[in-house]
Amino acid sequence: MTSPADSFVQEGQDILEGLEAILLELEAEPGSARSVDAVFRALHTLKGSGAMFGFEALARFTHHFENAYDRIREGKAEVTPELIQLSLASRDHIERMIAAGPGAEDDPASAALVGKIEKLAASGPALAADAAPCRTETRERYVIRLVPEALALRNGTRLDLLIEELAELGKAVVTCHDDKVPSLRELDPSVCYLWWTIELETTKGRDAIDEVFIFASDCEIDIELVAEEDTGGEDVPVPAAVKTSEKGDDGKVVMPKPDSVRVQSHRLDELMDQLGELVIAQARLNRISIEMGDTALAGAAEEIERLVTGLRDAILSIRMLPIEPVFTKFRRVVRDLSTELGKSVTLETRGGETEVDKNVIDSLTEPLVHIIRNSIDHGVELSAARAAAGKPEQARVMLHARQSGGEVLISISDDGAGLDPDAIRQRGIERGLIAADVEISEEQLFGLIFKPGFSTAKTLSSVSGRGVGMDAVRRVIEDLRGSVEVRSQKGAGTEVTLRLPLTLAIIDGLLVKVAGGPFVLPLSSVEECVELPRADDVRASGRSILRIRDELVPFLSLDTLFGFERAESEERRVVITSVDGRRTGLIVDEVIGQHQTVIKPLSLYHRGIEGLAGSTILGDGSVALILDAAAIVKRAQGAQRVAA
Repeated sequence: MTSPADSFVQEGQDILEGLEAILLELEAEPGSARSVDAVFRALHTLKGSGAMFGFEALARFTHHFENAYDRIREGKAEVTPELIQLSLASRDHIERMIAAGPGAEDDPASAALVGKIEKLAASGPALAADAAPCRTETRERYVIRLVPEALALRNGTRLDLLIEELAELGKAVVTCHDDKVPSLRELDPSVCYLWWTIELETTKGRDAIDEVFIFASDCEIDIELVAEEDTGGEDVPVPAAVKTSEKGDDGKVVMPKPDSVRVQSHRLDELMDQLGELVIAQARLNRISIEMGDTALAGAAEEIERLVTGLRDAILSIRMLPIEPVFTKFRRVVRDLSTELGKSVTLETRGGETEVDKNVIDSLTEPLVHIIRNSIDHGVELSAARAAAGKPEQARVMLHARQSGGEVLISISDDGAGLDPDAIRQRGIERGLIAADVEISEEQLFGLIFKPGFSTAKTLSSVSGRGVGMDAVRRVIEDLRGSVEVRSQKGAGTEVTLRLPLTLAIIDGLLVKVAGGPFVLPLSSVEECVELPRADDVRASGRSILRIRDELVPFLSLDTLFGFERAESEERRVVITSVDGRRTGLIVDEVIGQHQTVIKPLSLYHRGIEGLAGSTILGDGSVALILDAAAIVKRAQGAQRVAA
């Protein structure tokens, strides 16, 4: 069971992620009162909730952090680059304090940051009186009814701290009601019988009150606005008892129900594992019903298949998350790198709403960090060099996500100097990766940057230059059954595209037979299936081209590619796949049909076989290998180049 402190840790991480984004927005627009208020509210929530759940040191530290932004709200200071830098460092320190858990003591790092915050707040430039923001504040009077659940104290809720935090928002009159307290004989010391009414006058607004109760999920709360007045002018009468909350017929508060539930990720993984076994069992049931020829059993099997398919889609949709939070993390990365390297770089994002399997998202941070580091360090020029080349002094790095069939494409592009083919070729020759007298394609040449230890950097930096980053990128992406593509134009920029599967667990596949054995092709890469004319199957001209509706489509035989003995088949089939936008045919002996495929990992001895993406268990208990169409086509192309 999740404890209240664990809930605060989870919510605190979310608040800190939002705080980082707000601080970066504030850096871009220092005069934004909305951003300043948002920073203040986030810090105020962390301070109050931290104290409630035992993070006393965090609450003390955040109090000083909050004061600096309170001075800005009051017009006594302004936002400066130094304040933003210190705020980001303080935000990182709060994250470490949350990770340390409740009860942690103050440390020297806290004291050092507090000293810097107070020094900056005291010495920071105050806004001139005529330039101070004219904030017309409204004083509002609220009546707040706070009724804890019976077990609130046992669950760790600190009602005294909630009331103290409310009192900090303005003038508060607190009344404690004891009408529910039973006789001493019936009293349970672990049960809360008291409830409170707080009359609060404040200029902070309703949002500030709501944030006090953000973690008070085991309390019934009624917030009622009874009057308001403009502090900058004459009193404005407001009708009494203007309700800001809803009540039922019995007078109780109807609290809004949460529209989301936090679930630990390992529980989702367990649910997906069980679903995979259910899919395999359902396939076995289908096979048994066909063998027995029982119509009643066949009907039940068909109904179960429909329910399993619906359950599969529902569970997969739960695992799908938008990629925007991943993109948001890199605003800070780009900012810090550009500052460290003395370059002016802005990050743009598109397609943040694109949804990807959570396990894919969890693995994306490392490869994206390496690619962005290389883009800024090696690709982006200094401002003077960009100006001399006729480019804007501020460089641009773009993160773009989009869905294409059963894949998600994530592109990282920059408008920098681009890759230097000559330098890459020379470095490849020096390392013995290519022969000096052999011409290779640009695609193969750019592929050298993924070799372990490969780098064209002439000097090492704290950011890159050791040749380990791009090697790690390819390794992680291939472990996710994806691929990496590089396009670059010297002087114009580079684009690295990661092609990733939508999900890593269950896919729709096409079950085929090759040399008598079952194989599965991901249905997302299959466009159509056609018969292979016998004349094309037996000819010895060496040409592997098939005409389909006036279009020439190259094809290859899977049994030949894998070294199998060809099975006797009267009519073989060609499965037309789409790889990198090009249609390619794969010859199979038989197309069995669509198959829900539960992806099982290959053993350590088989993971390195090019063209295999995993395995699955069929309804009869046999194992079928899952083919990677893109890898098969590239393997065949490589074999053709070697032969040529």
